[in-house]
Amino acid sequence: MAAAASNAPATREAPWPVGLMSEKIAAWVDRLGQVWVEGEITQWQLRGGHVYGKLRDLSQDATVSFTVWRSVAQRLTSEFAQGDRVIALVKPNFWVKGGSLTVQVFELSHVGIGELLERLERLRRQLQSEGLFAPERKRPLPFLPNLIGLVTGRDSDAEKDVIRNATLRWPGVRFALHYAAVQGERAAAEVAAGIEALDRDPEVDIIVVARGGGDFQNLLPFSDERVLRAAAAATTPLVSAIGHEADRPLLDEVADLRASTPTDAAKRIVPDVGEELAGLDQARARMSARLGQLLSHEADRIAQLRGRPVLAAPERIVDERAEELVRWIARGTELADRAVEDRTRGLAEARARLSALSPRATLERGYAIAQLADEAGGAGPVLRDPVDAPEGTAIRLSLAGGRLAVTSAAAADG
Repeated sequence: MAAAASNAPATREAPWPVGLMSEKIAAWVDRLGQVWVEGEITQWQLRGGHVYGKLRDLSQDATVSFTVWRSVAQRLTSEFAQGDRVIALVKPNFWVKGGSLTVQVFELSHVGIGELLERLERLRRQLQSEGLFAPERKRPLPFLPNLIGLVTGRDSDAEKDVIRNATLRWPGVRFALHYAAVQGERAAAEVAAGIEALDRDPEVDIIVVARGGGDFQNLLPFSDERVLRAAAAATTPLVSAIGHEADRPLLDEVADLRASTPTDAAKRIVPDVGEELAGLDQARARMSARLGQLLSHEADRIAQLRGRPVLAAPERIVDERAEELVRWIARGTELADRAVEDRTRGLAEARARLSALSPRATLERGYAIAQLADEAGGAGPVLRDPVDAPEGTAIRLSLAGGRLAVTSAAAADG
């Protein structure tokens, strides 16, 4: 009767007992058998030789409890702790009495470094193809930040190194601190949240993400995609100061500046007040020397100008030009008089030649010009032959003293 009841479907009229449902769940889970899973240990407690802990998914919010019995724990060849990434051979078990699901671990090993490196390389190539590592994305750091945002572990050596060295270099520097876990399951989310919170603060001029040294796995949160995306999206310049010189998480590639250590970050983000004061003194000395040279040079030039004759005795040039002007005036007068004399002499010669050629001069020597009278009684054509003036013809004679009107007589022989 009980077997028949266990196979009958549950209905409102004939519901299953809780125990029956739990047994069916346990049977279904048991059929899953052993499976290989990967995750991060978030809890590891040793009690009575047995290990009780929790295993968390690497990419989403999913956690399962696990148990490592003493017989299996004694065979483990490595040390395990919270924060380790592992691969485990497990068999799910549903505890009917408590109604809880747990997994029994049969084999447990750390995720190989080679596999982690391969994952990081895939993420590196993806982000590089998106341009998150491009040099042109890098923003210059401010010369003297007004407020420095610091994402680091509470009371950590990294915090002390950054604050102490920055304050030694510039005593007036100010910090806005955001504490976050720097390893383990909470690290990536808290570091990303710290970057976003400081980036929203308008007074923060630069963000520094700092952590002391650690092994490869402890630094993995600073290669987490959530942290890298938050750093790439920040509009405030960001400095990555993770680990030691040899450590190189992917955050170094996304950040605007990579500092090899937290101490190096302090030296890179603020200037040294002593060096700046020394630089100001040197600049002031150079400016003073240069200004002195310039003034000395200009004083020498003024002295040279004042020593020139034109400035030493300015009336001299006036006197010299006055004498020269008098000479030119005398020369001009002489040339003008000579030109007038030459033109007067030429005019007299021309007048003499003109007088010699004039018909009036011929008349003054006793000659006359005979012209036939025209109809009005005036002078007409010049008479050249007696034949043209028969007897009784009116003739006009032009003499040196005037004109005469005569009449022609009969022509005489010879």
